[in-house]
Amino acid sequence: MSDFEQSSTQKEARHTTPGRPWTPGEEPRKDALGRYLAVVAAAASARRVKGPEPARQGEAPEPPATAAPEPPAREPAALRVRDVMQVPAASVPGDMPFLDVAHTLAREQVGAVPVVDADDHVIGVVSESDLLAKAAVLAEPRRHGPVGRLWQHRLYEKSHGDTAATLMTFPPVTVHPAERVADAAWKAAHARLKRLPVTDYRGRLVGVVSRRDLLRALIRDDAEIRTEVASLVAQHMPDPRAVHVVVENGVVTMTGRLDKAVVRELVAAVRDIDDVVGVVDEIEEA
Repeated sequence: MSDFEQSSTQKEARHTTPGRPWTPGEEPRKDALGRYLAVVAAAASARRVKGPEPARQGEAPEPPATAAPEPPAREPAALRVRDVMQVPAASVPGDMPFLDVAHTLAREQVGAVPVVDADDHVIGVVSESDLLAKAAVLAEPRRHGPVGRLWQHRLYEKSHGDTAATLMTFPPVTVHPAERVADAAWKAAHARLKRLPVTDYRGRLVGVVSRRDLLRALIRDDAEIRTEVASLVAQHMPDPRAVHVVVENGVVTMTGRLDKAVVRELVAAVRDIDDVVGVVDEIEEA
């Protein structure tokens, strides 16, 4: 990880860290956030190495299938946005009035929705922040003084709109169903967005993916990790019960009594499992 990426990761961690000390009950959440940021940083590093992706055109044909690049360390193999996105996705037409957009957000219990045209192309995203700016203008139509006129001029001007298309934020940040989950997580973290519209290669809405969806996909819980470790132990040993496995916050602790050569190979294999952050070897040599 470069110095810039490390600095960015530390800055993001500070923003997600509460002002008070972490309580014992919150330690698993702290660990999960740290592991999530590590995956995002790995994705950022991979994007820097392979260079920026070419921009998609409105009517560009879907590119031919090519060999997938080797995933960065710690990313679950072949995990794609289509595996975790929510379908169908709520959206609003560009000509929907302000109050109807507000009612849609409340009904769907979301903070933002994609805005689509007549052909279901995503043209922007309208959020609670956009609606709050509009509500503020309705409450106080005139902002007084030079600071009031200049402060976030674009937001102030946009808030005078009456429809989703005039209130929305554009251009929208979107992801494709075939994109890797780690790359989508990087986009969400970089743009500080809670939800990303998922579009096909023609820009048409096919779903939506949230930061919570990405987090759950990138970080498996301890029970899932333990199941994979147990399966790996069964492949290396005729009697899997000879090794006891405990997983806590991604750290695998193994106890038992085995041959030294088998222990070395087994520990190395467990370290390579995605989302294993450490291995404690307490196995006695037979």
